[in-house]
Amino acid sequence: MEMPVYLIWGFLESGKTSFIKDTLNQEYFADGERTMILSFEEGEEEYEKEFLEESNSFVLQIDDIEDFTPAFVENCEKNYHPDRIMIEYNGMYQIEDVMDVIDETDLELYQIIVTVDASTADLYLKNMRSLMVEMFKMADMVIFNRCTDETNASSYRRSIKAVSRRAQVGFERADGKEFELNEMLPYDPEAEIIRVNEDDFGIWYIDVLERPNVYMGKVVELSNVFVRRPHGIPAGLILPGRSAMTCCEDDITFIGFICQMHHVKSSTMKKIQDGSWAVLTAKISMENHKAYGGERGPVLKALRIEQGTQPKEKLIYF
Repeated sequence: MEMPVYLIWGFLESGKTSFIKDTLNQEYFADGERTMILSFEEGEEEYEKEFLEESNSFVLQIDDIEDFTPAFVENCEKNYHPDRIMIEYNGMYQIEDVMDVIDETDLELYQIIVTVDASTADLYLKNMRSLMVEMFKMADMVIFNRCTDETNASSYRRSIKAVSRRAQVGFERADGKEFELNEMLPYDPEAEIIRVNEDDFGIWYIDVLERPNVYMGKVVELSNVFVRRPHGIPAGLILPGRSAMTCCEDDITFIGFICQMHHVKSSTMKKIQDGSWAVLTAKISMENHKAYGGERGPVLKALRIEQGTQPKEKLIYF
């Protein structure tokens, strides 16, 4: 029989213990099942004896990652008879160390939740960006806690969505109340023509992925996008976009949406060449397309394309 596992992952004092306690107090989780909490660190927040008794849970401390083995898991199940497991995992550890054990046992990973202290997020992103990006890539949900009015929530959300479209992103204030995210866009999505400057392409790209219904049927003008015509791409299609750095120089990726070029007009470009810069005006639609593995995604239908110029900053950042 499979054993449900919830992996709560984050750096020291990022709110993992608080999240686990809050979750165990929720009605949908307080169902009488026995919860084993495997803690890989000791933070300031502790599990009180009374809380553990009321929530039918218990804690096992693991001081060395090498102690977490298939034999350890099997012994825990045999001796303590848990119904589910919550793993409180230090962000400095490699996720592979846990995944290897899960693969070799009856553990079934239900969800990965990453917790982030918003007051120190910029510091970690500056000094340990590669570790944080790896966490974001694996996460089903990312929760920023201890947010204030100064928290740059929109930027954090875009950084996560750039590396993981499926991850849910939430923000909480210090008192536990939800932090309302009001995205201030640098363009007007209700304009007759949505004009996206070269510096704002990343913001537009993420918002289209997040809120496709807002853009469906709208006309957009993209300033100075890089045109790609990869080998094997069908005639009449291009991939306009920009190169984006989500982590470091080794993690540069090209982002953009497929574009149909049927009956497009131009006064400055006789031939659309791979590697050129262009100003593209197109209508946005949502279609099932083989470029997205047959799944539904944004498709641009070009109305006009003109010669563009290379931006001063070749890369965009989130």
